[in-house]
Amino acid sequence: MPISIKQSELFAKIAKILRTSPKILVDLDLKMKAITGQEGVIEDVAKENDILVERTLEELGLNRNSLAEEVYEAFIDRLAHLDDHLYNLLDKPDLAKMSIMCGKLCEAAFQVFKPPRGLFIKREKAIELLDMHKPESLLEFFGYTNVSELIQKEGFSSVVSALRFTQTQEWMHKFFEEAYSTLKPSDFEEREVELKVLDTKWLDVADKFLKKKYHNVSHLKEFGVIFIIPLKIDTPGETIRLFTLLLHYLHEVPFYSGLFRKYFNDPDFNIKFKSLLRGDVSEGPLPDHGKVSWRIVQRYLAKDNMNDPRLFEPHVNPEAEHWYRADDDLNRLSRMFQEVGRLNLGYWKGLDFVGDFFKNRNGEDRLVSFSLLDLVMSIVNKEKEVKYLYHQQEALWNKIFVEYMGRERLNQAIEENIIDGFIVL
Repeated sequence: MPISIKQSELFAKIAKILRTSPKILVDLDLKMKAITGQEGVIEDVAKENDILVERTLEELGLNRNSLAEEVYEAFIDRLAHLDDHLYNLLDKPDLAKMSIMCGKLCEAAFQVFKPPRGLFIKREKAIELLDMHKPESLLEFFGYTNVSELIQKEGFSSVVSALRFTQTQEWMHKFFEEAYSTLKPSDFEEREVELKVLDTKWLDVADKFLKKKYHNVSHLKEFGVIFIIPLKIDTPGETIRLFTLLLHYLHEVPFYSGLFRKYFNDPDFNIKFKSLLRGDVSEGPLPDHGKVSWRIVQRYLAKDNMNDPRLFEPHVNPEAEHWYRADDDLNRLSRMFQEVGRLNLGYWKGLDFVGDFFKNRNGEDRLVSFSLLDLVMSIVNKEKEVKYLYHQQEALWNKIFVEYMGRERLNQAIEENIIDGFIVL
């Protein structure tokens, strides 16, 4: 049955936001409807998007005729206001003084979400591997003769974290390929996920070896460590970005640890283990066996190439699910500290997939993301002109799958098929 003009408009709207073609969405809808019996899913997602856009604009004192710049600036103003309150609520975190005691920042993160124990490489095995593949840059910088002394004096979590930004890419690739190809089940153990603020000395180490910007927060899935480089918090939005990144990784690390367990006794465990750590994304066309296929994209491809063709086809993204949970955590944080009254971080709950087009000052259509993450990344970006959009677009693809199949089925399907790279229904 041909779709109506109204349906066609709704499909076109979602397709434009996703930068794909309406035909891809129409074909997807026909196949998913045959499988699930769900009708009108894409239209309902478009209508829900419109309702949330209207409601949010009204709360901001704006409307559909507002300029893209006005909508974006209203969000940024609200974020800056909330960021200031969060900064004070977390006792004005000074990362330079938090390597020994993380304080309220880590306490609050663990209070809203305490991750389960995970399966990680044993510390003694890591030392053995580093002895075999010596990080000469670090050893020479500190004047240590061996890895055991380096870790004893500088700390296990600090050393393995610092490898990311002190060793060359060539060394990292060689260590990854050679060391992780030899791991056995006996080389792993169960332990807690750790949050670690690095000492300021590591800034000096990084500056010696890297003459480029490095990320403030990152993680090591294989060691269960989430680390923070102690850059000064001096830009509006940085506290929210820091805190939401911590929450995101507190969900991501257990997710991958669960996958390590899943494949732990497989004969090709090492291959799968390295694939998960790399965040491999399948290439080539979607499988076509008369069924419907969704690609699993386990990293943000748009960060490397906004026009990667895999972004324009049906796909789901586990990263967007980790952020979905982090949004829930922020909502709980707001309730936990409701006596403060002004920390309404729950304001963004449910807006992760929302976005719309507005005319800019030059009369051109511009997509404005209502995603907290896109807005936070935009406000903190030093260049200012960068407007992040890809978190909202990935969340929207997930939203479409969820409306057909449910969130529980989405996460189950990702876990079952992440190595193959496709969900075939």
